[in-house]
Amino acid sequence: MDDHRDAAATDALAKAVEAILPALERFVRFEGPDPARERSRWRPLLDRPLPHAGVGRDATLAELAELVVANGLRIAHPGFSGWVTTGPTDVGAAADLAQAVAVPQRWWVTPGNFVDHLAIRWLIELLGLPESAVGTFTAGGSTANLVGIGAARQHAGERLGLRPALDGIGDMPDPRVYASTETHHVVGRALGVLGMGRRHLRTIPLDRAGTIDLDLLQAALDEDRGAGRTQVAIVGCAGDVNTGRVDPLGDLARIAHERGIWLHVDGAYGGFGLLDERIRERYGDVAAYDSFAIDPHKWLAAPVGTGAVIVRDEGILGRAFTIETGDYDRERHVSAGEEDPGSPFDELGLGTPDWGVDFSTPARGLAVWAILREIGADGMRARVVRHDDCARRVAERARASATLELLAEPVLSICCFRFRPPGWDDEARLDDLNEAILRGIRARGRTVTSSTRVDGRFALRPCFINPRSTFADADALVDEVLAVGSELAARG
Repeated sequence: MDDHRDAAATDALAKAVEAILPALERFVRFEGPDPARERSRWRPLLDRPLPHAGVGRDATLAELAELVVANGLRIAHPGFSGWVTTGPTDVGAAADLAQAVAVPQRWWVTPGNFVDHLAIRWLIELLGLPESAVGTFTAGGSTANLVGIGAARQHAGERLGLRPALDGIGDMPDPRVYASTETHHVVGRALGVLGMGRRHLRTIPLDRAGTIDLDLLQAALDEDRGAGRTQVAIVGCAGDVNTGRVDPLGDLARIAHERGIWLHVDGAYGGFGLLDERIRERYGDVAAYDSFAIDPHKWLAAPVGTGAVIVRDEGILGRAFTIETGDYDRERHVSAGEEDPGSPFDELGLGTPDWGVDFSTPARGLAVWAILREIGADGMRARVVRHDDCARRVAERARASATLELLAEPVLSICCFRFRPPGWDDEARLDDLNEAILRGIRARGRTVTSSTRVDGRFALRPCFINPRSTFADADALVDEVLAVGSELAARG
């Protein structure tokens, strides 16, 4: 019989990585204008029919370097303060490669499995949750929130003597989840996925501070309790993605626990903000959170696709997401022991797929472990404080300028402001002007930011979470707004 080898190369990993390293190094220097905008140049070179015979390793690596990497998305550029995301640091990117090659499965006994579990323990310690809490890495904040609210659904059902994960929610009367109007839309989607229905998310208006109105929340809770509805969870926001405001989480914890309701906190963006001691009190007692969603791929700068959820009650989480086993894998379902196994395939490692929705999953925590090992708690704390100060720097310049207007005082690392020339009072005209400024500064390419609306007004909205960003980049953004805004305003 002939030895029919696979068409893919598997014998020269170092050579493959070396082939694209120069392109990656050039990319992270971010020199010159952004080539990705020249879509008409690179897209036709990629948009080819499915090949019958592949072009081979070297040609494919050349296209990867010259077409994909060279035209990549510059979200790691020091001047990028747009979306609530960033590119990984050097160690995070290297750990991601190590995971892809050496830890292709999370659960079995390997160093990758161990550091994945260790990374959760480090996050629990860093954020101040109880040692008894458990957690799991997810594909992002969307899934992390889904898992937290799934645990809340299990908790609410068990209070009624039900088993919602096993039997469904048909016997749970009219379930309700409560959150502010600024809560991220993935919370509503979680209700849809979990069978409770998007319309059963009861949104509570904001108070004068721009966070959830506690009096209106209490009234809604009283009304629904009187109507016999199932009160599943209160969702607190640890940094909304529009303005960065933090709900009064200590008060929410008190209200939730007095009423026997689960408190889930969405900290996908701002969870790490509690490391800034100047605003630590806004987060209340983190040990009182029933579940906490965070996104290491945001402020921690892990590779995109790294979320996490931490839950106080391991039993509820496990019952909410228990995965059944089949004959094909039952013999592997033994707990990890202290002694070395006969083979790493003889037993599962630490953690369990019963804590989330994934089964076959990479060890996403490997990059989190590597990043925290590199910079430590102090390095992460310093990053958060620096980025919060970047937002405060933009606010200071807005207050000091005759042509800038601060639209929301920064709490975390987001600052909302706009360009407002003297004598310009028409709101529609100001919206149009600032939208044009946003497009203008993006086209110039020195900085990239994003926008939102604050009290109905179009706002420029930088969000500083990029590890490469400094005060100079915050100043550069303001300088660009002033330059482009003055030019556009002069045209009328």
